[in-house]
Amino acid sequence: MNSDTNFTAAPESDPDLIKRAKEGDASAFAVLFHKHKTRVYSVCLGLTNNTAEAEDLTQDAFLQVFRKLSTFRGDSALSTWLYRIAVNTVLMRFRKKTLRQISLDEPCNPDTLFVRREYGGKDACLTGTIDRIALTRAIGELPDGYRTVFLLHEVEGYEHKEIAELLDCSVGTSKSQLHKAKLRIREILLQADGFKKSRAIAHRNLEILQATPCGAT
Repeated sequence: MNSDTNFTAAPESDPDLIKRAKEGDASAFAVLFHKHKTRVYSVCLGLTNNTAEAEDLTQDAFLQVFRKLSTFRGDSALSTWLYRIAVNTVLMRFRKKTLRQISLDEPCNPDTLFVRREYGGKDACLTGTIDRIALTRAIGELPDGYRTVFLLHEVEGYEHKEIAELLDCSVGTSKSQLHKAKLRIREILLQADGFKKSRAIAHRNLEILQATPCGAT
């Protein structure tokens, strides 16, 4: 009795692909690249807010992965290791920029009212129902350093100790940068909200004027 059975090969696991890639199998590294490139690109894009630069940095990150793969011991997940390489690649690009960057320790705005620091607590202005597009734009307007810490802590879930190790700074500096990033985002969101309200009021006033008879007082 003959039966036709279709077998679908299971995808290789990262450890198997890493083992083959370490042995010089270029096809195994190509599979790793295609499996993880979207994630690495997303990290680079989130930190740079520039699609062209993110694509370039993704290539640089995987070049580092290729060079350092022999040092990967499997103590952490490959995705975690790749993430750290991606972040470090972006940070190295930031450091090489010759244009002046805003200091991470400078106030975002000298006219900003003092707000009591509440490290580690929920920010009421950044929780609840917020226009995701507005929030994304606000994050994109942050200085590079602020945006990096904000994304690492609030989006990726890194603790301040881990961020300090990644960015080669103190835990206190990481907390301060996050606080200032939230202040700046709040300012941007409030400005955008105020602009929308002003337009709405002006529109309503125009409708009232148009509906009022010419002789009315």
